[in-house]
Amino acid sequence: MASAHVRFRWQLRPGGQPTAALRRLTVAALERLGAGPVEVGVLVCDDATIRTLNRHFRDKDAPTDVLSFPAGFAQPDGPIYLGDVAISLETARRQADEAGVTLERELATLLLHAVVHLCGWDHESDGGEMAALEARLRRELIG
Repeated sequence: MASAHVRFRWQLRPGGQPTAALRRLTVAALERLGAGPVEVGVLVCDDATIRTLNRHFRDKDAPTDVLSFPAGFAQPDGPIYLGDVAISLETARRQADEAGVTLERELATLLLHAVVHLCGWDHESDGGEMAALEARLRRELIG
């Protein structure tokens, strides 16, 4: 199976170099989910940006931790464009502090959640299947 292509855009950057590890996580998750060769875009932004996206696309005027935007369209010169993910680094940092985990782990958890959404799962309408799948993938890929 051809590997996925994951493109990151960092509006804000945490310390360290998390891009490579997050890219590996995303590719591994997509492979386990049977996504085939796809492309995914990831924006890591601030609370103001994600609040604007949340308001525009979900009519919720508040920041959130992660948003996913499934696309699933064929590109003329590449793989299926599966969709986009937006993660608020500021919210992720607060959540990591509250949970007593590293920021890198929280970013990985949020990214995994969004990737499962991009692959068609929806915890708001299923009977817990997405949560179970996500928990299994978290154990396998994040630890």
